[in-house]
Amino acid sequence: MSVNIDFTGEVLTARLVGELDHHEAAPIREQIDNAILTNRPTLVIIDFSDLTFMDSSGIGLVMGRSNTAKSVNAELHICGMTNNVYKVMKLSGLDRIAVIEKGKR
Repeated sequence: MSVNIDFTGEVLTARLVGELDHHEAAPIREQIDNAILTNRPTLVIIDFSDLTFMDSSGIGLVMGRSNTAKSVNAELHICGMTNNVYKVMKLSGLDRIAVIEKGKR
């Protein structure tokens, strides 16, 4: 599992690559939080396009990054999810804390 972080203009994009599970989530959360707090973007995008597996830790990852984004007055968008991951995100109520986009950005 890795995360590729890009900061362009006011937009920070974190592209998740590989399998996201409980063991991999902590360092990914830390990397994204550090990038948000350092760069202070107005928009944070978490891109799931290159994710091959996700357990419930993905929901926690989104929830926590929402709080970090809010702390710098940034909006959070989630994109690139498979249909199943999209359904899980919607059922979890994450659409109340982030803009959830089904396809790639």
